[in-house]
Amino acid sequence: MSDSHPLHRVAIVGVAATEMARQLDTTSAEISLRAALAALDDAGLTVADVDGVAARWPGPGGTVFQPGSADWAEVFGQRLRWVCDTYPQGVPGALDAAAAVAAGLCETALVFGGQAGVMGGTAVADYTRPDNEFIACWGSLTAAQFALVAQVYRHRYAPDPERVAAIAAAIRNAGSANPAAVMTGRGPYTAADVMASPMVAEPFRLLDLCLATEGAAAMVITAAERARDLPQPPVAILGGGAEWHRQQYVNPPRYDEVWGLGADAARRAFELAELSPQDVDVFELYDINTYEVIRQFEMLGLCPEGEGADYLWEAGIGIDGRHPLNTDGGLLSYSHIGWGGPTLKIVEAVHQLRGTAGPAQVPNAEVVLVTGAGSGAQYHNVMVLGRA
Repeated sequence: MSDSHPLHRVAIVGVAATEMARQLDTTSAEISLRAALAALDDAGLTVADVDGVAARWPGPGGTVFQPGSADWAEVFGQRLRWVCDTYPQGVPGALDAAAAVAAGLCETALVFGGQAGVMGGTAVADYTRPDNEFIACWGSLTAAQFALVAQVYRHRYAPDPERVAAIAAAIRNAGSANPAAVMTGRGPYTAADVMASPMVAEPFRLLDLCLATEGAAAMVITAAERARDLPQPPVAILGGGAEWHRQQYVNPPRYDEVWGLGADAARRAFELAELSPQDVDVFELYDINTYEVIRQFEMLGLCPEGEGADYLWEAGIGIDGRHPLNTDGGLLSYSHIGWGGPTLKIVEAVHQLRGTAGPAQVPNAEVVLVTGAGSGAQYHNVMVLGRA
């Protein structure tokens, strides 16, 4: 593939994730810093090499990040050439950082974030119930927003409940085998276990839904030419794209507007990569719930609308299946850490492409698809990664 496109002239050279848990005895700032430093160490770099940062940032002009008395330039003890706090996580954070490096705005960008000390002993993490109009004040939460979409799908297509539940069971079993997962050792699960779990927001039962946990993740992006001199095999950003339909968790999602959300982003990403969804070896998809996994396979055009559950049942989503999916246990079983959860997808994708995913390694993985957000959030993003 040619390096004529700016994205093809950069690479991911370091990744890291901290420990994951339901609650951690630390702060979001401290756990995020630990992930950042670990990713730099993985890349064979130091803080002195960093001149670009994408992270939650209390200044200049950024989001509130308690305690808010310091910023990352001060923490790192140096001036930065580029900062981003608009959406500094996952695919958008990686694409923004890659664009900044390719444009010469900075040489080495650090993308990181996470959550800790936010549960406060409550049953619902703050980031699942944003303080938006018609959300927090009425007791809504993200699961209910996605359920509005899933209910319509279920009404129109009546997917086999066992085949839907089998998707959650397979992802959770990958997490059960992952010693780093919050749900390690829990399982094995069957479709029957998923269907027997308590109802939360119809049609979602407890085991259909992602975790709300704590931890942090980070990645380091620099020029592909510089990456050749670093210790880890560089990972290429082959293509990427995003679609933003509406501000998340304000107006309710409408099925006919959002079920196919991301199709244009995926088309553009694969065109840039000179590949197709059929070329993907590993899928690290944003599994905030079971139906969202079905939606993304249909959105990618791998099967017709309404047939996703049957398609995945027949194709297989385990390591030895046609479409290995969320090999670390995903958001359902590994971890979902708020401002850092989407970055976990990239961390696992890099491990797969390096061949360092341990027992979860997919043999000869060369192309990995990473996604973020989805129908209930009313935006979606896509990135295709490959060996450099």
